Amino acid sequence: METLKVSSKSNPNSVAGAIAGALGKEPMVELQAIGAGAVNQAVKAVAVARRFLNESGKDIGMIPGFVDIEIGGDKRTGISIKVFVVGEEKESSEEEK
Repeated sequence: METLKVSSKSNPNSVAGAIAGALGKEPMVELQAIGAGAVNQAVKAVAVARRFLNESGKDIGMIPGFVDIEIGGDKRTGISIKVFVVGEEKESSEEEK
């Protein structure tokens, strides 16, 4: 499973692209964020990734949790967001009508 580290300065569109790309190769990707600003950017990225993936007939879900991360010898608690594809390709309702 690929792990993406998100900061408060991360561009949600860029992170969303990375999520969509990772989910094309693997069934799940993990985002890790420390601090309110980083968590905000991570959640926005999941929302944008969902919009990207809905265009190709897929939907995603997420499981939030806590993660302990060591930075420079200090242990910090962050938020882990595991993102996964929950649906198969949607049928085209236009072709069925």
